[in-house]
Formats: sequence, structure tokens, C-alpha cells
Amino acid sequence: MIYVIAESCLKDENCKTEFIKIAKANLPVVRAEAGCISYDLNEDCTTGPAAANARANVLTFVECWESMEALQKHLAAPHMKEFVEKVRGLRSGSSLKVVTPV
Repeated sequence: MIYVIAESCLKDENCKTEFIKIAKANLPVVRAEAGCISYDLNEDCTTGPAAANARANVLTFVECWESMEALQKHLAAPHMKEFVEKVRGLRSGSSLKVVTPV
């Protein structure tokens, strides 16, 4: 099993709103991919123990894939290349972390 934490830092609130719109349209397509266990878009919690660390314009995909092969196919899929192009100008930065269970 492969877990992915992919963060996107958006330039401003308008960019965040547009990113969410584009991402939500892509969610069902990704979730239907072979090997996708889960694929969810999240934002930092503004309440609770980590509220002081919440970042207003950061969105995080938390994903789970059956295998590295499934993840690599996902990343190479035409709809993902299209997604990356659509959101490129909305982001000021991004990070990707891929982890496996111990």
C-alpha cells in the first residue's frame, strides 16, 4: 500500500476557490482508476489542537494506492496531466510526500 500527501499552496483565496472547483471535477475520475483505494482533497483544520498552525490557502490531497505501479499510472494519466496544466497558474508552491506502512 502506498500513501501520498500532496500539498498545494494557492496564491490567494480566488485561486483556492478555482483549484477546489477543478479538483472536485477530477475526483470521480481518479477514484475510478484501477488501484485507487482513496483520494480526498482536504484543508487545514481551523479548530482544535492544531488550529494555530492552519494555513488558509493550502489544500492537501491525501491518497491511498494499492501499489507504486498504480500510483505511477495515475500520475501519467491524461486527466492528471490536464489537471496539472489547469492548476499550474493557481499555485505558488507544492510538495509531495509518498510513504508506505512500516
